[in-house]
Amino acid sequence: MRVDPEMDQPEGVGKSCLLLQFTDKRFQPVHDLTIGVEFGARMITIDGKQIKLQIWDTAGQESFRSITRSYYRGAAGALLVYDITRRDTFNHLTTWLEDARQHSNSNMVIMLIGNKSDLESRREVKKEEGEAFAREHGLIFMETSAKTASNVEEVSKRPF
Repeated sequence: MRVDPEMDQPEGVGKSCLLLQFTDKRFQPVHDLTIGVEFGARMITIDGKQIKLQIWDTAGQESFRSITRSYYRGAAGALLVYDITRRDTFNHLTTWLEDARQHSNSNMVIMLIGNKSDLESRREVKKEEGEAFAREHGLIFMETSAKTASNVEEVSKRPF
């Protein structure tokens, strides 16, 4: 879940807000910068079985990159998040995707998330661009809004 020109993701793409919306079903418009890693958990049902989903919200800044790489190991899935209103967050997805694939097991599912779909009037990245990037790299794609909760539940129903 990460991305900027110096290969680190600018703050504000909404990773922490997505986590809060998923685990607590609430939106917090002002959020402190994630330092290192924050954790969340929630019980979900998959194929009739109760599963505890543990979510790691990792910092995007370059200074935390070596720490966040260790969280790829053993993960069943990863969300690569960009802000649809900020082209710079989309432009470096390839770097972060390579990082995720290099430091994870080969069968980890990666989902591309275009966040802030509630800000359609400020959109800089077309939905079709996200879909094309996901298709090209074998990723699952979805647009979400942590603010309105649009598609946040649906993300957890994907095959991780």
